[in-house]
Amino acid sequence: MGGDVKDQLGRVVRKDGADVMPAVILVNPQLGQNIGASCRAMLNFGLTELRLVKPRDGWPNPDADAMAAGAVNLIKNAAVYETTAEAVADLKFVLAATARRRELEVPVIGTGEVGAQLHAFAGQGVPTGILFGPEKAGLTNEDVVLADAILTYPINPAFQSLNLAQAVNIFAYIWKSAEGTAPPEYFQKEISEASSREDLVRMFEHLEAELDAAGYFYPEAKTDLMKQNIRAPFVRAKMTEQEVRTMRGIIKALAQGRGKARVVKKDGDTS
Repeated sequence: MGGDVKDQLGRVVRKDGADVMPAVILVNPQLGQNIGASCRAMLNFGLTELRLVKPRDGWPNPDADAMAAGAVNLIKNAAVYETTAEAVADLKFVLAATARRRELEVPVIGTGEVGAQLHAFAGQGVPTGILFGPEKAGLTNEDVVLADAILTYPINPAFQSLNLAQAVNIFAYIWKSAEGTAPPEYFQKEISEASSREDLVRMFEHLEAELDAAGYFYPEAKTDLMKQNIRAPFVRAKMTEQEVRTMRGIIKALAQGRGKARVVKKDGDTS
């Protein structure tokens, strides 16, 4: 999707204008709060197209706004339909999210493969969507038969009570994680490079010199072993350049008794 662009809502669109993200379709949702929370979950992971099929309490619903937090654009741009058939009419691949076993000839797809499949469709400009049923009863069989496949989560069969917004959130995460699970780059920008062994050794020598001055190495016969035991965890920590500089500053401050906590005794000693 290297040639794709984004519209004003942040949606990834192809150059020919076809929206490539899956649409989230809430069928007969009951609570405005759940609709708003679903919008928030969607935008967290980059999904922006919301379709509503005959919301129970009508639309727009002011209860949705507060729960949507900053995702109000999804609410403002939500498309509303009278029937599920109308909501999926322009889609070429539709999933039905359900935890219940259906006596229908509809294939079932797992969470491990659905993300990659949807991204493959997206790269081809194929419009896709996923159906979520109302809070109380879920999707009807009439809704499910309009889907190409059923998506089911590996949920506890003894307790399948999943909140609507939670279900949407899981799907949105599946979609986004299919792009890769590495942390975002901006989390790494401020992390300095790993410290060199030379800087580490200088830090060790600094620390050990101050510990020696404080009489830490006792008995003298065990000095070498004690130094090795001090150095080992610092090496395993894979300290960065900044962390080594910080540690050197800590050693210096402790050695000099810098700061308001310094106490000068009558005999001239410090503690």
